[in-house]
Parts: sequence; C-alpha cells; structure tokens
Amino acid sequence: MNSTTARIGILTISDRASRGEYKDLGGPAIHQELSRMLISSWEAVERVVSDDQPLIEQTLKELADKEGCCLIVTTGGTGPAKRDVTPEATEAVSEKLMPGFGELMRQVSLKFVPTAILSRQTAGIRGKCLIINLPGKPSAIKDCLEAVFPAVPYCIDLVEGPYLETDETVCKAFRPKQA
Repeated sequence: MNSTTARIGILTISDRASRGEYKDLGGPAIHQELSRMLISSWEAVERVVSDDQPLIEQTLKELADKEGCCLIVTTGGTGPAKRDVTPEATEAVSEKLMPGFGELMRQVSLKFVPTAILSRQTAGIRGKCLIINLPGKPSAIKDCLEAVFPAVPYCIDLVEGPYLETDETVCKAFRPKQA
C-alpha cells in the first residue's frame, strides 16, 4: 500500500464558466462526492477551461503528466452539441480506452432521463492516470460517480497508481481477493 497523498484532477469544461459568466457547479460537485467517498489522503488539482479540444487535451496532459494526478474527473462537454468535444480530447490523450465507464453511466442515467442516450461520457488511461468524463449537471455527477467509483481504486491499482481507500458506508471499492 502507498501512503502518499493522491492527486486528483477535477476539470470543468465550459465556455461560460471559463469566462466567468456562469458559476461552475460541476467541479464543486465532483469535489464534494470525492470527499464523501474517499478516506485516503488526497488533494484536488482543479482547472476550468473552455470547450476547446486542443486546450482540453493540453490540460489533461498537464494534470496527468506534470501534476501527477492518478485520477482526472471531468465535467461538461459530453453532449452532441458542436462545442462538446470532451470525449474526443480524452480519447486523443489516452493510451487505452475504458468504454465500460461510459456504458454504465448512461445505463444509470437512463433511470432518470431519456436523454441520457445523448451523453457521450467515456474514460481512458494515460500512463498511471485514469480519466473519467462525467456529465455537467450536479445530480447526474453524483449518480454517475456513485455507479462507477467502486471500480476506480482497483483500476488505479492496475495502472500502478496510489492505493485509494473508500468509506465503505458510502462506496465499497471492489478489489479481487488475492490468490
């Protein structure tokens, strides 16, 4: 087990929030959920950028490669609109795609809204970092993060990141029994 403080990127992708025209609700919602779920030591590395694919890619690379984040959770830019390019940016910087994350998030979201099929959330691995794209609405962030997070600590173990522990009363992380 690794007792160092894990660094987790929280990236809000929004033209309006990046210009200060709109209060970022997604980033704080992610921070709140991670604070609820994790009991191991972690620190947030937060960014807000516009819906610009090269800028999103650059920021993801910076968070993973320079800031040493083991996990980056994004919010925004996952819909079908022309400026929604978060999944494309994530795919461009990832060495491996993790489509099961998006599949599960859409499945969970469909219980609440029929438009969940329009969402293009995805996930990928860059080096020792897992990148997960969440929707922008705080309630959807909570629902989606709760659905996928049981698999996150073990995924980070597999890419040789830090050991993340969850509060089992909130989110029970799944790790296979060692042989």
